Amino acid sequence: MTSVAPVAPPAVSADGLIGRGRTWLTWYISRILAFCIVEVEKLRHDRSELVTRAIQPALWLVVFGKTFSSLHAIPSGGVPYLDFLAPGVLAQSTLFVSVFYGIQVIWERDAGVLSKLMVTPTPRSALVTGKAFAAGMRALSQAVVVIVLSLVLGVALLLAPWRLLGAGLVAVLGAAFFASLSMTIAGLVLSRERLMGIGQAITMPLFFASNALYPIAVMPPWLQVIAKVNPLSYEVNALRGLLIGTPTNLWLDFGVLWLAVVVGILGATTVLPRLVR
Repeated sequence: MTSVAPVAPPAVSADGLIGRGRTWLTWYISRILAFCIVEVEKLRHDRSELVTRAIQPALWLVVFGKTFSSLHAIPSGGVPYLDFLAPGVLAQSTLFVSVFYGIQVIWERDAGVLSKLMVTPTPRSALVTGKAFAAGMRALSQAVVVIVLSLVLGVALLLAPWRLLGAGLVAVLGAAFFASLSMTIAGLVLSRERLMGIGQAITMPLFFASNALYPIAVMPPWLQVIAKVNPLSYEVNALRGLLIGTPTNLWLDFGVLWLAVVVGILGATTVLPRLVR
């Protein structure tokens, strides 16, 4: 009886593994970009949203900013208070745009869209990341509105292209984190009404427990502790450093924002399947 030698599996070269990895990464990024493009198309077809969302930042800049500029009640580090406030209002706009993004995910669940997306080959993490950065596209449009308003009001913004690109990236990262946080809450509470209530409960505390309106140094000690772990504070720091040139550690600011985005996406990815059970 003749024995047959076992056939060794075909060897996979290091170049082959790298090629497969690149192909998978390209496909993964394409899934994320697809969600971003969908969001841009929504904005293109409903431009009235840009106008309505511009009202609140305009009120903060015109009413609050102009009033407190004349009072000189808040230290602003040697820059006019309106200049100090403008990046904070920009960060606030990204927060308000994205913190209720989970409602859209719940609506997609109720319409049967989410369950269809969950059975596609797209990984859950790519689905969550795509939606998070899709919220960032909305925030980017909001950032353009706030910057234009600030220039009209005479804010001395630094308009070097690299600074504007950096500020856009900061706005996208901030929105991506808060959208991920909203999707995480949606996966836990499972209903629009509860999410709306929680969103309203955390939005203003997140805003006021940051340095958007006033420096951290003037806060009570207990509030300083909260502000220093609030990602919104690092978003404001980065925007001020980029747009008005105040001293900041951009490496730290971007590092905290990227870490917050990763943690937020991991959290949302973990709880998202609860929405379709």
